Amino acid sequence: MEILTPDWVKHAVFYQIFPDRFARSNQTHPSAASLTFEDWEVPPTHQGYKGGDLWGAIEQLDYLQDLGIDAIYFTPIFQSASNHRYHTHDYYQVDVLLGGNEAFRELLQAAHQRGIKVVLDGVFNHASRGFFFFHDILENGSNSPWLNWFKIQGWPLVPYDGDRPANYVGWADSRALPEFNHDHPAAREYVMQVAEYWIRQGIDGWRLDVPNCIKVEGFWQEFRDRVKAINPDAYIVGEIWEEATQWLDGTQFDGVMNYQFTSPTIAFTAGDRVNHKYVHESYQPYPPLDAPSYAAKVENLLKLYPWEIQLTQLNLLDSHDTARLITVVNQDRASVELATLLLITFPGAPSIYYGDEVGLGGGRDPDCRRGFPQQSDWDMEVLDYHRDLIKLRHDRPALQTGSYQILLAEGLVYVFARILDQEVAIVAVNAGTEAATVSFTPKFDRSNPLLYQVVYGAGTVESGQDRDRITLDLPMRSGLIAV
Repeated sequence: MEILTPDWVKHAVFYQIFPDRFARSNQTHPSAASLTFEDWEVPPTHQGYKGGDLWGAIEQLDYLQDLGIDAIYFTPIFQSASNHRYHTHDYYQVDVLLGGNEAFRELLQAAHQRGIKVVLDGVFNHASRGFFFFHDILENGSNSPWLNWFKIQGWPLVPYDGDRPANYVGWADSRALPEFNHDHPAAREYVMQVAEYWIRQGIDGWRLDVPNCIKVEGFWQEFRDRVKAINPDAYIVGEIWEEATQWLDGTQFDGVMNYQFTSPTIAFTAGDRVNHKYVHESYQPYPPLDAPSYAAKVENLLKLYPWEIQLTQLNLLDSHDTARLITVVNQDRASVELATLLLITFPGAPSIYYGDEVGLGGGRDPDCRRGFPQQSDWDMEVLDYHRDLIKLRHDRPALQTGSYQILLAEGLVYVFARILDQEVAIVAVNAGTEAATVSFTPKFDRSNPLLYQVVYGAGTVESGQDRDRITLDLPMRSGLIAV
């Protein structure tokens, strides 16, 4: 079977935005006028709102374009009684605190005018206690016509009192998140129509929240067929933390959030600097990996899925569900830069979590969801290397769709090449605390093997007189790209 994935994703650099925390404009929806929000600069809380909105995101599009971003993944934007909006009240209404449907239409138009794609978060496994159809059951009990839409187990339903059984299934046993009964045709059709509606409105894809929890046979195959029938280039990416072979067969998702890349990359670049108290239980960037162990992890990962799927994986170093990388590695700046170098040069679409590019820190939820810092608090060195790496990726097709060939894995030095036709980009990382000199014989053909130039990072590249050996001199805790 031929596997088709959206071509634009293979060339894209994503930016993940948590809307309540990214940017707050002076505009307000009429229904949200004169509201008081949590102070932007104070540590975030589980239930407090900081008032970020989509108009604020529009005002930052020029900044994102200058950074080199050409795709945005927004965590949920639909009406909800939570700052993260994974508790959906209405799938057809953008939350008024974000500016409502009007602000979203303006954002979509402004983003597309700049060539920036927009992917939304689809929370289709569960809704919320405030979702109309479930709320009707709370009000009318067994008389509600919507009983079969949810997994009701008994009476009475107890949505708030934790001392009594809830009598319905909630995601992760949360009463706030009643699960849809996806076996029920009408509930299933509702989800499909929501997905189709927003694709027709112009969004460029869906990121699917906990899709592994929906186990109804054929559900995601139908979802893909219906979304792709409207826009064949729509991106469908699932939140799957573990190996995702069963979802990446070409009939369901185009990719997943690639935590299988995240874990070994941090374990290699940070080593024993990883602070375990900040690590999410669902991914483990430990124990430390040396270069041969990292190479084995990468080789295994690249064998898991077809190449067309590898090129549309969503690669990341952290997210709204994890502590920020700079905090995970105990503020070790070199670990972050080396991991970012590997992120930007790995097959698939790199995803930058808002604020990482200016040095924003944060522990586990909710601290990883801090307000985007004012410019005076930006780490400009971090911003500069993000901008430089992203530009290199855009300028070098080999870094987008080129094959991946490991050239050397020795001690704490890891070297690989991205190869597309006659274009070769060599990427090297020395994660050790001592300078290193390594030599290897490349396994690829190149018309001018002596003409390598370092275009990013520190170190030197030389070719031997016989043209079949390459020698790298790498300072401690450094990396480079040579072309």
